[in-house]
Amino acid sequence: MQVLRRLPNPEILNFCVSVGHGGEACIYAVPSDEHLVAKIYHKPTTSYAQKLQAMLANPPVNPTSSLGHISIAWPQELLESVDGSGKVVGFVMPRIRGMRPIMDFYNPGVRRQHCPLFNYQYLLRTARNLAAAVAALHASQYCIGDVNESNILVSDTALVTLVDTDSFQVPEPSQNIVYRCAVGKAEYTPPELQNKIFANYDRDSHHDLFGLAVLIFQLLMEGTHPFSGIFQGGVEPPPYEARILAGHFTYSQKKQVPYLPTPISPSWDFLHPQLQDLFVRCFEDGHSNPKLRPNAQTWLSALTAVEESLITCGTNPQHLYHNHLQKCPWCERAKKLGGRDPFPSPRAIASKQHLQPRRKSKRRHSPTPRITQPLGSNSPVYNWQSSSSQSVSSLSPTNRLNPKIYSVIFSVIGLGILGYLDVMVKFTRPLVSQNPYTQESLLSRTDNPPPQSNLSFMDYYQQGDLAYQQQDYQQAITNFTQAVKKNPKYAKGYVNLGNARYNLNDYEGALANYNQALKLNPQEVKAYVNRGNVYYILADYSSDPDKEYKQAIADFNTAISIDKNDAEAYIRRGIVRFEITKYVNNSLDEYQKSIADFTQAMKLNSSKVEAYFQRGLVRYQIAQYSANYLKEYQQAISDFNEALKINPRLAKVYLKRAMVHYELSQYRENGSDKNHVQAVADLQTAAKVSLEQEDMDNYQQALSNMCIIVAKKCDTVLPKSTLAGQKNAG
Repeated sequence: MQVLRRLPNPEILNFCVSVGHGGEACIYAVPSDEHLVAKIYHKPTTSYAQKLQAMLANPPVNPTSSLGHISIAWPQELLESVDGSGKVVGFVMPRIRGMRPIMDFYNPGVRRQHCPLFNYQYLLRTARNLAAAVAALHASQYCIGDVNESNILVSDTALVTLVDTDSFQVPEPSQNIVYRCAVGKAEYTPPELQNKIFANYDRDSHHDLFGLAVLIFQLLMEGTHPFSGIFQGGVEPPPYEARILAGHFTYSQKKQVPYLPTPISPSWDFLHPQLQDLFVRCFEDGHSNPKLRPNAQTWLSALTAVEESLITCGTNPQHLYHNHLQKCPWCERAKKLGGRDPFPSPRAIASKQHLQPRRKSKRRHSPTPRITQPLGSNSPVYNWQSSSSQSVSSLSPTNRLNPKIYSVIFSVIGLGILGYLDVMVKFTRPLVSQNPYTQESLLSRTDNPPPQSNLSFMDYYQQGDLAYQQQDYQQAITNFTQAVKKNPKYAKGYVNLGNARYNLNDYEGALANYNQALKLNPQEVKAYVNRGNVYYILADYSSDPDKEYKQAIADFNTAISIDKNDAEAYIRRGIVRFEITKYVNNSLDEYQKSIADFTQAMKLNSSKVEAYFQRGLVRYQIAQYSANYLKEYQQAISDFNEALKINPRLAKVYLKRAMVHYELSQYRENGSDKNHVQAVADLQTAAKVSLEQEDMDNYQQALSNMCIIVAKKCDTVLPKSTLAGQKNAG
């Protein structure tokens, strides 16, 4: 792709290396400057151009200019079409390196992997720096609009960068125009904008402030959303939109709400009283009067003050807590977590104790050893999800509850008390700036170590493979890139480079790498299989998904024609065919084709757990429409059973099998209690496994479904003490 760059001197840029992809644009590396990237719109418009010109005319203050850090990735110059029309097709902006999405820091499992010393002080400083960046934007009359966790990057020194800035709401005072932000995410959207069409509303700073408070809450409460919790009602738990709209702040201090905090969440008391007050002002006082929400500067001042109140535990120097507490809460929490310390000590990290599973009580049975699938550089990491899955909570049992169910639900909810968390941070000396809304790093900046030079192709290739195995995909890209420079004719090198890019969601870059591999070797089966999967993913971004699905099927067909024994190609073709059932009239025919692919994969490799799982999903879906639904349900259960024989540590399989058993309990008069008990037992196991693996999505799904089906079976509402995991004396 070619574009015209006018500043500082007219220059035609040739883009060939994609570093990111979205629904509206693609991000490319700027060949002449490694510190810049270009965002090129798929369908550039005059409105985009005018909005960008307004942004360039009034850039916000960079709170971290004195630190040499970019806190807001603002457009720097426009890019035009090379046809001489002067049409703006995109813009140049700073390239942000060495940072991760903010969710990687408030998600304990991810945090433990890449930054085990990121302690509570670092989380406070991250929240403070986020408030500083938002304050700078608001000072220049900008609104983020689409506040969410994916548009905020954080460094391991607690510095923050806001990205995707061209989606912000931008005013043009001279022409009395507001370029609105047309998108938003429900979990971070204030009640007054819930269920609204965002493009019809001018955002105000107090709209942003709701999302800012949610993010700060998640940072300080280990990923817990302020409106998440165990539902106390007797119907299906409302989504976040409804909870926020109703003002059901789970930790409400002023009214009763139908939720209890999840057992795995930190206690409300962990927060400094000054921060508690700000959260109440935002989520309760600000519910009916948005202007009462604390502004970003207020958050910045409060976070700065409460950071000074931190004291250090005498047992573990990584335990920092507020001085209003009588004793270290993290030591107590470590005991509740079976010995897994939320903030592991340097000694524990040096011995890698922080990566070990939590200790089980001797009174508990020994769990089945975890079975993990090793990651190789020949295959990307896939997370297949069927869009046709149905929630257990949509069903309505009417039978009375077997008393044994209570003991089961006590057990599953009790798991939450024992297990989830870990956080990390580095001790450092702060850097201070006089800017009123400045960010500060907790770590003095040091020069990066010089890159190794004069390594051989095999050295780079092996280092890339090692980084891939460790899931450090950015480093894998760096090493594989050097490897293919050393040996540009090695097709597998481009396949591996594409796999690493795939795992960083750079689908355009992965596609280019797979294409290059196939140019070098048209018989490279893995390139076809993995390229087919990229097309499958890109269908979600496409206005014509059928086109991408057909391209994916064509690649899988080619792979199979080259190697008829490639089981993975059959599995992925089956998954795409399953997805296609939503777009074709004769869906039963596609269902059968999908089943045939999974069956063939099993014949080629009987240990392919995904084949059994996916075939079970298809059969479960067929049962929804089949007159012979009992047979289809039983076959689905059989497939899920086989999947669990291969790997008994798959929470998603237990969740789906629970759904089938539950539905059978509704259809069958005889044995319905048996199916119901099995459904609850599967949910119990799903919760246990997902909790140990820190898969909180599946854990919360299992817990929610457990509460719902038990409550419905009882035909009443469970008592609060039951939902809290306590023994019900009654």
